Amino acid sequence: MGVNKAILIGNLGKDPEIYTFEGGNKKASFSLATTEYYRDANGERQQITEWHNIVCFRGLAEISEKYLKKGMSIYVEGRIKTRSWEDNGSKRYITEIVADSIQMLTTKAEQENIQRSAPQQSSSPQPPTNIESAPIQPQQADEDDDLPF
Repeated sequence: MGVNKAILIGNLGKDPEIYTFEGGNKKASFSLATTEYYRDANGERQQITEWHNIVCFRGLAEISEKYLKKGMSIYVEGRIKTRSWEDNGSKRYITEIVADSIQMLTTKAEQENIQRSAPQQSSSPQPPTNIESAPIQPQQADEDDDLPF
């Protein structure tokens, strides 16, 4: 038995790409950037950005298609999956996060700024603040917990 759980907070690197299967089910895929900051030996602030491939299916893909846009900040929970395929005789691999839930973190004002800076498309309904099946509650820190992590 094992646990395969990924939790990410980051910004969309592009609008979701949508693929519709023969039966009508959808798959959405997009890149997500997570950035961490640190001080180097000279005390200079440095940053490291990691890019993640996110995929989601069915209803979550449809909602992602409607409401997620490049630059938005989101919270993603899912599982890590690596798949492979043959390409001109070479075996290729990709590691993805298969999303189980997504929560938008961008405020309405920030969403409007993102939409204004993006090329004009047909008007869409206002996005909900939460597009997952159930709200995620932040964990409360246990004050009696003396563990260092």
